[in-house]
Amino acid sequence: MTFLSRKVDYSLLIMSVLHRRGCGASAREIAESFALSRPFVANILKRLCATGLVQSHRGVRGGYVLGRPATDITLSQLMDALDDPFHLTECTSNHTVPCSLSGICPVKGAIGKVHRRISDILGQTTLNTLFEDGPNEEGAIQIGFIPNIHNAHSTHTETGFASQTPTVNQKAMAIA
Repeated sequence: MTFLSRKVDYSLLIMSVLHRRGCGASAREIAESFALSRPFVANILKRLCATGLVQSHRGVRGGYVLGRPATDITLSQLMDALDDPFHLTECTSNHTVPCSLSGICPVKGAIGKVHRRISDILGQTTLNTLFEDGPNEEGAIQIGFIPNIHNAHSTHTETGFASQTPTVNQKAMAIA
């Protein structure tokens, strides 16, 4: 199961190039950066332009730029613009018929809490945070650490992330 759709995944790659090259880039330049086909990148850019997250400029020096600073775009906003809003399960979705087991489900409340925590993290994680951290040694961008509940020695910041160097008992939450 993948958390981010391919549209969101490739949009992050494309928008990272636009962020790093503040003056913009062409679909061809972006495609070459990741060895993707130009038409494929152009289709994603078209969709991003339709959402207002990216702007296009025509002409000899034309290309694409971010529609607003990466500090003002959250991962949640990107996901919502390209896909349906995030929901962990069908019972946490806003547009589904209520589950027939809703009244007797023993995990509905706990799943709702997990859903809200993930939604909060997505809403607090800006694209700038993802782009500025850069790749780690495995090629993933770490956006925080989720401590193992059995590790009593971890300390937490206001965001709920461990504030220490990860140990064997902690798992990195990363975007590949």
